[in-house]
Amino acid sequence: MFELAEMSGNFIRPYFGKVDLEVELKADHTPVTAADRGAEKLMRELIRETFPNHGVIGEEFGPDRPDAEFVWVLDPIDGTKSFTSGVPLFGTLIGLLRKGQPILGCINQPVLDQLLIGDNESATLNGRPARVRAARPLAEATLLTSDPVTASAVAGFQALAAQAALVRTWGDCYGYLLVATGFADIMFDPAMHPWDIAALVPVIRGAGGVITDSKGGAPYPASSLVASANAELHREVIRVLRS
Repeated sequence: MFELAEMSGNFIRPYFGKVDLEVELKADHTPVTAADRGAEKLMRELIRETFPNHGVIGEEFGPDRPDAEFVWVLDPIDGTKSFTSGVPLFGTLIGLLRKGQPILGCINQPVLDQLLIGDNESATLNGRPARVRAARPLAEATLLTSDPVTASAVAGFQALAAQAALVRTWGDCYGYLLVATGFADIMFDPAMHPWDIAALVPVIRGAGGVITDSKGGAPYPASSLVASANAELHREVIRVLRS
């Protein structure tokens, strides 16, 4: 995983901050760049060479042997809109599934040189232990989301935002990094894909946090995601969202 993160980061870094970076729109109207595609190709090639029996699911090039016992789930640039806007709140997500469940994950931020790795039991940021911050009530919590327009379409989100102490859009995978390293309390995304989620589950759990879908169910596979710094806060967040 270290090698995958280093290789993809070295490829992505020179593209960041270029005002003339060419951006295409995919069929779902989401942006993609040469950095997204090139980084995923490199990671797929390394996985194929190193673990020929493993499968791969990637945002840009789809599934390859997704029913294998071990499957790598790749999002080369999670937060492409931030990336193309010169905002460093993006990252590369690398997850590993065993029998369909996430067992290892990382968030790599190549511009800020931050590598967060979790295995459901522990987490490290650049080799040092990473941990969620001490429990605090919702009224003192920092709530993050990637897209306020999409989040606000969920009726319960507005009630949640009204009760939190601070609401910010430090989102995409970087929001989960902030929760896992003790700088935020809640991260909410109402619309997610497998490549958005797989790496985040072992990271949040490894840092001592709680992660589920927006109804409190299993986080993988899911179509929404909520991560919180502790179980009591998480129960309150889910209660408000479902109300």
